[in-house]
Amino acid sequence: ALSPQPESEVFEITDFTTASEWERFISKIEEVLNDWKLIGISSGKPLEKGVYTTGAWEEKSDEISFADFKFSITHHYLVQEPSDKDGKEELVEDALPLPMQDLLCMNNDFPPRAHCLVRWYGLREFVVIAPAANNDAVLSESKCNLLLSSVSIALGNTGCQVPLFVQIHHKWRRMYVGECQGPGVRTDFEMVHLRKVPTQYTHLSGLLDIFKSKIGCPLTPLPPVSIAIRLTYVLQDWQQYFWPQQPPDIDALVGGEVGGLEFGKLPFGACEDPISELHLATTWPHLTEGIIVDNDVYSDLDPLQAPQWSVRVRKADNPQCLLGDFLTEFFKLCRRKESTDEILGRSAFEEEGKEVADISHALSKLTEPAPVPIHKLSVTNMVHSAKKKIRKHRGVDESPLNNEVLNTIILFLFPDAADKLAEGFESRTSTSAGNNPPPENEDYNLFSQFKSAPSDSLTYKLALCLCMINFYHGGVKGVAHLWQEFVLEMRYRWENNYLIPGLANGPPDLRCCLLHQKLQMLNCCIERKKARDEGKKGSISDHSLGGSCGDAGKGADHSADNPEKEKEVGKSWESWSDSEEEFFECLSDTEDLKGNGQENGKKGGAKEGNKEPVNLKPEGRLHPHGKLMLLHPGEPLYIPITQEPAPMTEDLLEEQSEVLAKLGTSAEGAHLRARMQSACLLSDMESFKAANPGCCLEDFVRWYSPRDYIEEEVVDEKGNIVIKGELSARMKIPSNMWVEAWETAKPVPARRQKRLFDDTREAEKVLHYLAVQKPADLARHLLPCVIHAAVLKVKEEEALEDISSVKKIIKQIISHSSKVLRFPNPEDKKLEEIIAQIMSVEAIIARARSLKAKFGVEKCENEEEKEDLQRFVNCLLEQPEVSVIGAGKGPAGSIIHKLFVNAQRVSAVPPLDEELRRSGSSEERRLNMGTTSDFPPPTGREVILRTTVPRPAPYSKPLPQRMYSVLTKEDFRLAGAFSADTTFF
Repeated sequence: ALSPQPESEVFEITDFTTASEWERFISKIEEVLNDWKLIGISSGKPLEKGVYTTGAWEEKSDEISFADFKFSITHHYLVQEPSDKDGKEELVEDALPLPMQDLLCMNNDFPPRAHCLVRWYGLREFVVIAPAANNDAVLSESKCNLLLSSVSIALGNTGCQVPLFVQIHHKWRRMYVGECQGPGVRTDFEMVHLRKVPTQYTHLSGLLDIFKSKIGCPLTPLPPVSIAIRLTYVLQDWQQYFWPQQPPDIDALVGGEVGGLEFGKLPFGACEDPISELHLATTWPHLTEGIIVDNDVYSDLDPLQAPQWSVRVRKADNPQCLLGDFLTEFFKLCRRKESTDEILGRSAFEEEGKEVADISHALSKLTEPAPVPIHKLSVTNMVHSAKKKIRKHRGVDESPLNNEVLNTIILFLFPDAADKLAEGFESRTSTSAGNNPPPENEDYNLFSQFKSAPSDSLTYKLALCLCMINFYHGGVKGVAHLWQEFVLEMRYRWENNYLIPGLANGPPDLRCCLLHQKLQMLNCCIERKKARDEGKKGSISDHSLGGSCGDAGKGADHSADNPEKEKEVGKSWESWSDSEEEFFECLSDTEDLKGNGQENGKKGGAKEGNKEPVNLKPEGRLHPHGKLMLLHPGEPLYIPITQEPAPMTEDLLEEQSEVLAKLGTSAEGAHLRARMQSACLLSDMESFKAANPGCCLEDFVRWYSPRDYIEEEVVDEKGNIVIKGELSARMKIPSNMWVEAWETAKPVPARRQKRLFDDTREAEKVLHYLAVQKPADLARHLLPCVIHAAVLKVKEEEALEDISSVKKIIKQIISHSSKVLRFPNPEDKKLEEIIAQIMSVEAIIARARSLKAKFGVEKCENEEEKEDLQRFVNCLLEQPEVSVIGAGKGPAGSIIHKLFVNAQRVSAVPPLDEELRRSGSSEERRLNMGTTSDFPPPTGREVILRTTVPRPAPYSKPLPQRMYSVLTKEDFRLAGAFSADTTFF
């Protein structure tokens, strides 16, 4: 009896049941199985045929640890639609667990894509416990046993019927041991993995012996064993089919073709066979023991007789493809750092200090905001002398591009260059767009999505030529050389008023890349300069010099009474801006009058008196408005010849908006902003005043912005209804911009105004911009054009093959590119992704062509067979394994048979050492008995043996037993699942 103790004493219990690491590990496994709801009876329908390939497999993982050793635990399962839970389960109380039923199911033998345990045991779900770190491994036998017993206890405690495997040995060996438990039954999963194959296991009879001895069934005779066999044959040399596509021959550059590769076209296709091997699997799905003989002296297994054939192809790893190479090499240019001068040797402008000073002086003038007459267009003279010196510096041979290549390219880019000397040159280039009108299809309009350039434009052609030169003719040096020639050509055209071909008319198209906009800008300048120079040649001085050339002819309705005077003005006009050396610029109004005075003074015809009345003579009229009259004098209102607003490229627009934003919100800033934005308005007001002497702001507003002139009917004193008009409210705001501008505007016709668009300055800016582009900048500018061209090329090639999966990828490429290329500086990683997608499509199309050639799809006469073959080829591209209809007897089967026969003939004469090496293996002796077989020895032999027998005692419950064996050159594996009755033994 315990002595009575005071309440206050602590009552201690010593707990001797502290969980060991091992018990904690087991309870952790049980916890995970509970979380994943893998407890209790596993239910599901019998498996349908092929569901392991077509269905979706999923997995979920967790981490558990044994002491400080971490394991990952993963549940792999086939996603199935839930089965209807009606009373079926209760009826079959002692039904075998689902995994045991799966062991015997024959509907999914040899699945082409599945976890190895699915292939070896045919399971639809299982759990794997493996060391978490890749290099960890469970090597010692005692540890393996410890893990296995943990698994066994956890399964027993939870009543989980899903098989649980433990991965042992090194990961690459794929060794698993495992267990599955059900009510009164248990299956053990065991494995043998050997490097060297014992001879008796290379054929069926040996495997049957080992299977039977392993089952150790007490019954005689044994129930029949069902057998499934698959032999796999590999075809490596497709001897008679050399790969159809030869890489283009680089030297054959004749008539604009580079070895069958035209300028302006991208190459396409693989340089090597993109399909390296064909694997033929011949399967006997349902054999029974005793039906066939397969032992060490004789075999019935003839692949031609196999009831099922299936084929898979092995793709070459990253086959070299031309389009992909072109793109990748061009993309590499984007990362080069050198400038054109550094690449082409010493700069052309290092010769004489004087000239260097000269050009820097010229360029500083260009970038100053005020237009300054540049003496003797020094930049041009510089470039021409530079050109001569480049030729001197660089021996003819050193030049990266030889003349023939260069001339071919220049002619391709500038088709009009050939007839520069011909008379028709002027008229031909007046339409500066390409000959072909823009097609209205989506492919043509890709340029606006990719921000590239239209596919018939000069920019697009230039991108393709640079791409080609970069690949075949001197890499980055060739690129720098062609670019230099291109810039010189641009300058030549600007100086000689030759329009640039292959560009759409009008202001720069902001949907295109910046380089394209710059070229369009240069064209605008050339057009204005050309119109002006032609205007100077003509005797009529009022060609709308600053305005569009289209208006030029209409400006001739001078209402001057004195033709002599008009000629005089015309003359003086030319005399100050005619000489080539002078920098042409319209002066502002006061200078203009002063200038005229001086000129006239020089001529001696002192016409000082004409200064005042100039303002009263209408000048620069286009035509009468028709409907409107001037409010005060009541004369017809004339529409003036106006200057067109200046075209802008996106970088200029951005610059301008930045300047406007920086002006801030102060009154002064607002005033400056208004002045900047109203240059065009002021010019139009001055033209209007000149054309309509005595007009007022209301007149101008009625023509320029009718909505701001409000008219209403009122009754005057005499009772008549008259229309009274007045300016809108916004026009009446004191010191309104329009009123201010109107007050400062003087009556000056467009031809005598300061030009809104100073073409000379803008052209020099563009030419300078082009000259300083490095090859890397150029590649960045033109990459969208190259990607655009590549997409069109891929679409064109796919159209010939009609592969649905490729159509989908092309759509993805287009939407991906539109997102990436829209921004000014896309990230390299994103550009690489686009290029990789294009390359993958090229590889798929090349594979399709390779297979078509090998299966003779084009040669097939019978239409129906041809369609079948085409379908077969398409399936090979898209599915992991394709079954051959009619096995060895069908159209595809007989072609495959022929391919093997031909390959065998070639290898029938083995070299000596091989003969010696071969004579060793009984397997090959048996299969090559004297005759050359149509097929080589199989590369892989797989056998599945199944039966249902009572184990371990004759009166135990009959349970499923299964053994899978695979034999390849490298290794031999047996995977057995043996079930036993745990109640009656």
